[in-house]
Amino acid sequence: VQLTESGGGLVQAGGSLRLSCAASGRTVSNYGMAWFRQVPGKEREFVVGINWRGISTYSADFVKGRFTISRDNDKNTVYLQMNSLTPEDTAVYYCASQRYLRRGVLRRILDDYDYWGQGTQVTISS
Repeated sequence: VQLTESGGGLVQAGGSLRLSCAASGRTVSNYGMAWFRQVPGKEREFVVGINWRGISTYSADFVKGRFTISRDNDKNTVYLQMNSLTPEDTAVYYCASQRYLRRGVLRRILDDYDYWGQGTQVTISS
């Protein structure tokens, strides 16, 4: 299984970015998928997730409606649309696949995810 993120970069505060996570070896529509982020010296934290049915999405409190997770089953790809970005959103963003096949509940703990992408750097300038 491989998860490959893309779309990171440098943008000004208030701008937008769209991250992509292309999966191979696993069908994203059978697993919950999530985005996490990490800054140096801090733990990796949950950002947003979508359950395997693609019906329910979950967001961390700091998202405040600015980020949206979506999925394209035909492309086997998950997206993270980020708007109204602030310097506090600067981090490496990781895509992750839940380890449980067709599990209804999507939790925010790292141990629930067995495959991770390599990460993509997002830098927001003030």
